[in-house]
Order: sequence, then structure tokens, then C-alpha cells
Amino acid sequence: METQTITQEISDAKAETAKAQAVELTGSEALLEALIVEGVDTIFGYPGGAIMPIYDALYDYSEKLNHILVRHEQGGIHAGQGYARSSGKVGVVFATSGPGATNLVTGLADAQIDSTPLVCITGQVFAHLLGTDAFQETDVINITTPITKWNYQVTDATEIPEVLAKAFYIARSGRPGPVLIDITKNAQIQKFNYEGYTPCNHIRSYRPKPIVRPQYIQQAAELINSAQKPFILWGQGVILGEAEKEFKAFVEKSGIPAAWTILGAGAIPTDHPQNVGMLGMHGNYGPNVLTNECDVLIAIGMRFDDRVTGRLDKYAKQAKVIHLDIDPAEIDKNVKSTVPVWGDCKETIPMLTQLVEKREHTEWLNTFHEYTRQETEQVIHNELNPTTEEMTMGEVIKHLNELTNGDAVIVTDVGQHQMVACRYAKFNNTRSNVTSGGLGTMGFALPAAIGAKFGAQQRDVVAIIGDGGFQMTLQELGTIMQTGVNVKIVILNNRFLGMVRQWQELFNQRRYSFVDIQSPDFVTVAKGYGIAGKSISDRSELESSLKEMLAHDGSFLLEVFVTKENNVFPMVPQGCSVAEIRLK
Repeated sequence: METQTITQEISDAKAETAKAQAVELTGSEALLEALIVEGVDTIFGYPGGAIMPIYDALYDYSEKLNHILVRHEQGGIHAGQGYARSSGKVGVVFATSGPGATNLVTGLADAQIDSTPLVCITGQVFAHLLGTDAFQETDVINITTPITKWNYQVTDATEIPEVLAKAFYIARSGRPGPVLIDITKNAQIQKFNYEGYTPCNHIRSYRPKPIVRPQYIQQAAELINSAQKPFILWGQGVILGEAEKEFKAFVEKSGIPAAWTILGAGAIPTDHPQNVGMLGMHGNYGPNVLTNECDVLIAIGMRFDDRVTGRLDKYAKQAKVIHLDIDPAEIDKNVKSTVPVWGDCKETIPMLTQLVEKREHTEWLNTFHEYTRQETEQVIHNELNPTTEEMTMGEVIKHLNELTNGDAVIVTDVGQHQMVACRYAKFNNTRSNVTSGGLGTMGFALPAAIGAKFGAQQRDVVAIIGDGGFQMTLQELGTIMQTGVNVKIVILNNRFLGMVRQWQELFNQRRYSFVDIQSPDFVTVAKGYGIAGKSISDRSELESSLKEMLAHDGSFLLEVFVTKENNVFPMVPQGCSVAEIRLK
């Protein structure tokens, strides 16, 4: 009883000390203090009435927090995504209520499906006005529930430290994703006794990393060791798990050919001898065809989306499937696994590597090389070394590779140029391919490239964009102008909405319905924002212009006019098996 009394006295004393050390802060100040403790250095945002108290507090934190004023909230969240993808940190975005918050929706959906860690802070009307249709009031919580990993509305400032700690922990842990915290205006201005900020590393009932079951690791190793034609498919999970070294060790010890999803590009270098290319609708010939010939399929950190699998009822039916993933919901969702391996791949891959036998699958690997030879002969050579008068997208990427040595961060928009860049760009380093994968968001590249440069300031960042996608977010040239950020922009202009046009040509009897897009003089537009630029249509100018762009001190826009009706091949037509991939 005496011991209990002493313990209680000590506890009370600690509480009194903490109370004595507490300072009175507003909710807005507490929010900014939390960001500093979390290691945030950059915020992308746009002010407005409902978030004004946070921006007022931010005025006094300008030496500790770098705020980037974007030109549209969608630009802000895509910039946050680019920052997160290139840096490996959590992207942070501010927006006001109503239209400011709803302008984040596309980026939230994009980040959710591509597993990008974000913490988005939205302002909200005063708590007593909630539900009254007040000016710029929108129920952002219900709107964003399906497209966030977690969201929460704060109506009392005392909640802010704990809620922010949870937000960052949820965003970055396990399978990462976007979190949205909506803070009413009264909570932003309310003062309370702030007792410090403690980052979160545990939430009851939330288990971001599943328990690894060694028996499944053993079963997977036995399947791999007995396989004659094993095949590795890897995705972004390897990069998100920071397991690149572990993955490389597994690939090299096992001797197994490995292919990547577009978000997984760069986990091992493009030129690695066991890297056999890209999976999916516009992926390489061999990886697609041989998916339906392998005997063991080892999927690591990828989700078997429809662009990779084609027709599910004809996908790898002959193979035993081993699926390693941190998200149990992905296992057996689309493709039934023979051996499910739950867990963080940074932990599970080394366990598997230890048990697999060191082997070389030379004959099997040579089968991939034979398909590469056929693809090169029928597709790649002509794309990279065209004899046509007009330039191709592929040759632009080829020259860019040679000049950057495969060390640049390549940020792509969505369309034909995206597939060409992902197919032909060289990625020597991880976190080098930043693109919109699952959602396919046109307009992604320009703001994402801005964010990627802030996240990887020592690296060259090159945005590859189509003429259609560029016009969706070109207002972010204003962000470049104001910040002076150094981003190189290559517009591959084919005067069409190219990917839609390709489908209309192949599957709709060339009925080109509203894909012929007219564009402004992009170089003049860039000049209006104080950004240097150049437009070329002659092959003889290509290499020198790319050199000029890369050497320029500051951002530079290079518009390259390419052939209008060139198609991206190979291609798996919709509704077909991956083995039915077409070379022409």
C-alpha cells in the first residue's frame, strides 16, 4: 500500500512538472510544432478563408518550414506526391475548405491507389456552422473516406497533437497512403496548454506490418528450389519497403529472371542482367508471353492490377504463385496464391534468400533474350532509330538517356509518352520513376516534377509530358516562376490525345472522335512565366537542344514535335491474355 502511494505521488509530480512546462498555444501553432517534430521541411499549399489562422501562424515559422505556394490545389497535392515519391518522406499539403478541399480529391485518389504517403490539412468552417451549408462548407470527411487511408475532423484544439501523430504514423507505416485532417476554424484559433508533441509508433487495433509466418517462407523456398522456369514480378512495394538491396541479393542468388511494374522501376538497375523488362499492357514482349509459361511465379510488392494481368481467367494458370505483400487485402484479391507470404518485404525477402539455393537459370533466361531480340527487331529498333522524317518519342528518350546516364528522376504524365518513357528510360537508381500508375491522372507530371525536385534537390528532374496533359496543369509554371525551382520540361507534341487516338485507330475503325487537340505556343507561354524555352521539329536539332536544356541554369521547356500517328507497341489488347500481346 505504501509503495502504491509513493508511485502515485511520483506520477502526480511528473504530471505537475509537465503542466508547469506547458505553454499556451493556438491549435494552428500546435499543428506547425507537430510538423517540425515530424521532420517536415516543405509544405505545398494554397491559402483561403477557413485555413487563414494556420497561414497566419505560418508567418512566424517561415525559417523552419518552407511553404510552396502552388497555383491550384490539385497542383499542390500532385507536388506533394512527387516530393514523397522522390524523397521517401511524407508529403504535406494545405488547402482551405469547400472548393479548396474538393480540389484535392483527384490527388488523394491517385495517392491512395499508388500507395503514396501524404498528410493533407484542410481548413473547415467553425464547428457551430457544420451542417448549415455555410459559405465554402463541404463535408470533406465523407467525400474523401473512400480515397484516404484515414481521415478525421478536429473540432477541439486539444486533439491536434495526438491526431497529427496518428496521421503521420498511419500515412507512412505499413502500406503507405494519404491521410486527410480537417480542422475547424475555431480549433485553429483556440488556445490550450500545449505539453509537447510525441510522434506515434503504435495504435491499438492497427497492425501495419502483418506477422510473418516462417512456414510460408519455407514453403515458398521449396517451390523456388524445385522450379525449372521461375519468374519474379516486382512492384513498388520493394521501393516503399526500402528493400532494394535485399531484393537484389535475392534475385542474384536465385538466378531468376525478374520483370517490373511501372511503379517498381529502378529497384534494380534497368541494365541488370536478370532484369528482363516491363510488365503490362505496353510492357516488353518476353515478360508478358512467358508469364503464361513459367512454372513458379514470385510476385513481390505488386498487386496484380488489370493492366499487368490482362484477362484473369487466362493469366498464369499453369504456375504456382508465391505472393509477398505487406497488405493482406492484396493477396488472393485478383490472382489466387499457392503460398501467401504476408509481411514487410525488407523482412521477408532476406528470410527467403537464406533458404533458396544458389542457381543459374541460363536456358530460361535465354528464352527471354530471344523474345527481346524479336521485339528489338520488329519494334524497338525502329522506334529508337527511325528513318521517318518526323521524330519519334522513343528517340527523344534514347538521347535523354545518353545525356543523363540514367541518373535523372523522370516524371511522366499519362498517355503514349508515359508508356514510351517507362519502356525506354534508363533507371540506375531507386526512386527515379515518378508517374501516375493506378489512377492514370493527366496533368500529374508538371506539379509532381516540382515536388520531386524539392524532394531530391541534388538530382536532375526531367518531366516528360504530352501536349494534352500539359494543358491541364500548366498554371503551375507560375509556381516554378515564383520559387525558381529547376525543373526540365520536355513536351512530346503529337497534336493528338495520343493514347485515345491509338485505341480509336485500332478498335474503332479510325473514327477519331475529339482527340485532335490544338495547343498554344508553349514556348511563348513559358516565356510569359520567365521560363526559357525552345521548340524543335528537326532531328538535327534534337541532341543539341537536349544538351542546352540540361545545361541551362534554371527551368527550361523543350517542345519536341513528334510524328502524329505513331502507336505504342507491344500492346495487350483489352480483354486479351498477356500471351496475346501484339507487336504491331
